[in-house]
Amino acid sequence: MLSVESAYRPRAAWTIAALLAVMMLVNFLDKVVIGLVAVPMMQELALSPAQFGLVAGALHWLFSISAVVGGFIANRKPTRSLLLGMGICWALIQLPMLFATSLWAIVACRVLLGIGEGPASPVATHALYKWFPDNKRSLPVALLHSGSALGVLVAGLLIPWISLHYGWRINFAVLALVGLIWCVVWYRFGREGQLDTVHKEAAVPDADRIPYRQLLTDPTVLGNYFGHFAANWSLALTLTWVPAYLEKGLGMASLNAGRMFGIFVLVTTPLSLIMAWWSQRLLRRGLPSRVARGMFVSLCLILSGLLAALLVLPGLSLFERMACLTFSGGLALVMYSIGPAMLAEVVPSGQRGSMLAIGNACGSLAGLAAPVVTGFLVQGATGINGEGYAHGFLVCGAILVIAGLTCLYMMNPQRSRIQLQRQRAPSAVRA
Repeated sequence: MLSVESAYRPRAAWTIAALLAVMMLVNFLDKVVIGLVAVPMMQELALSPAQFGLVAGALHWLFSISAVVGGFIANRKPTRSLLLGMGICWALIQLPMLFATSLWAIVACRVLLGIGEGPASPVATHALYKWFPDNKRSLPVALLHSGSALGVLVAGLLIPWISLHYGWRINFAVLALVGLIWCVVWYRFGREGQLDTVHKEAAVPDADRIPYRQLLTDPTVLGNYFGHFAANWSLALTLTWVPAYLEKGLGMASLNAGRMFGIFVLVTTPLSLIMAWWSQRLLRRGLPSRVARGMFVSLCLILSGLLAALLVLPGLSLFERMACLTFSGGLALVMYSIGPAMLAEVVPSGQRGSMLAIGNACGSLAGLAAPVVTGFLVQGATGINGEGYAHGFLVCGAILVIAGLTCLYMMNPQRSRIQLQRQRAPSAVRA
């Protein structure tokens, strides 16, 4: 009978991790393209700002619901097949954008894309955990989400250039082609991890099921979901308002603002990878998960929030503001790699996909709220020099600090695992 460590195959596992990181890059290209073609699209189709807002928000209409449904399906079906199906779906949905002229046709395409992309992150994370043992999971998930960050960077460089030289619609043909190429590579090299099978064959208690009412009221799970919400608030704020803040709030020229945002992405991505590696190293050196993961990510969220809140101060230099923005964003991203690893500690592998998906759905609520709340703050500001943006960062900072303190108090994976095992013991006896 194989042990978990002997069943772990590093070369194959990291190959899967790299392929899934590329998948998340494609995923983010599909998400952000609509914002980067906003001006030529609105001009050609005579869309008002309100109509374009409808198009931009349509991706999120059913995103959370599809994420949860996809997570439950991932509990029972091979993730290799699910990811392949999602990739094909994303690619094909781009094609109607080559000729769509109706507002509602475009909205329908974005809604369908949201349904297809909703489960991407939780299902990909669930797939990775079938390849990596518990003490090696933080870094590969950080790599997974670095693909998302690089997607933002690639989009910012590639999509405007394509629009300028070939027209905005060609971007969707390129994205469809890239998506299909990934599907071919995944079909050839993608495989299903076997570590969960080893757990079940060894009769590890993790193979048992726990009622969802118990899982969803566990303090570690609830704290984890709140931390995910706060991290996603920071990410959504970054993607929607940081470029405008650099240009309108700090007075940068458009080209310089784009370059500065690229530097921001280039710094935050390795920062989140380094922090995930550090947490994983602490765990492997013998520190309990409550410290190496729970306290670690909680302190990252608190520090991220304090740095974001500092942007409200009027006397900061440009360098100081960029430093606060960069390190705040990078520290918040740590939640995406360490948070799921804590969930996987306390949740049975047969329910892991759905629990990760529910957390993703909670986080996506922040993706809906953060741009709108910040928009109202920017619109209602009476001062100049980015006062409204600063208020938005202050709100973000408060949410991150509160979430960090809550996580610090609530998240204790060892305690939760023991309590949940005790709670399911009577049902196991009855069975």
